[in-house]
Formats: sequence, structure tokens, C-alpha cells
Amino acid sequence: MRLKIFSMGGTIDKVYFDDLSAYEVGEAQAGEILAEAGVALEFSVEEIVRKDSLHLTAGDRALLRGRIEASPERRIIVTHGTDTMVETAAALAGLPDTVVVLTGALSPARFKGSDAVFNLGCAVGAVQTLPPGVYIAMNGRVFEAGKVRKNREAGRFEPVE
Repeated sequence: MRLKIFSMGGTIDKVYFDDLSAYEVGEAQAGEILAEAGVALEFSVEEIVRKDSLHLTAGDRALLRGRIEASPERRIIVTHGTDTMVETAAALAGLPDTVVVLTGALSPARFKGSDAVFNLGCAVGAVQTLPPGVYIAMNGRVFEAGKVRKNREAGRFEPVE
């Protein structure tokens, strides 16, 4: 099985520079995380954009969808900022014969104690076992797109009833 990872940027890839929390979205971290974990499956990582998810546009989402449609892989992970992950998941609905799992982090992968490694690991397991569709893997849970929201106050994703 070959896995494709598309990076949209977001907190998972952020680099902080000073005490005022100035940041930039840096290089995609997913490949490094999986290599360090010794993941025993073939994967490749492609950066689509390096943006905070609050700055993503409909054009960015269309570009992502087009790259997924053009990819020969049918098992896709998208690393993404958490603020608009739900909106991007909705924009990817209806991709035929494809499993797409979006994931990210609430703190940068470069930070000790980040949730990035755990969330990405959960996404790797999910993308291998789920039927075609679009999902979000965050906080140790996997949600169907359209049935999840980010609870900013609690700092987690939760189901929508």
C-alpha cells in the first residue's frame, strides 16, 4: 500500500521565532514524523500551500481537491490547520473510491508535548482501515466529515449530533 500525504500548512508545521509568538508556517513535518517513527509503509509528501488555515481560500481547497483527484494513490492524508479543517473536509466530499483523512495539531510538531505525532499516527491507522469517504482524525478519535466540529474552548474536536 502506498500512502500520499498532502500538506496545507497549519499549526502542525509552524515555526515560532520570538517571545511575541511571531510565526511562519514552515516545511511539512509529516514525512519527518513518520520517518522518525519507523513507519513501514511507502508514503510521499507533497506541499500544496504553507498557510494558516484561517487564510485558506476556496481556490486553495480546489487546488487540493484537484491534486487528490490526479493522484494515483487512493489513501490520502491531509495535514491541515485545525481552525478550518471542517470546511476543507466538506470541500473534499464525494471523491470516488478514495479515503481522505485530515489531521493536524493544536501545537506545532516541533514543540515538546505536541499532539502532532499522536494525531498523525491515528490518521495513518485510520486511512488504512476506513471505507472511501472523508474523515477527520484528531484527539484520538476519527470523525466522518460533516459530523464534527472544533470546540475551541475545550481545545478538541467533538461529534455534531
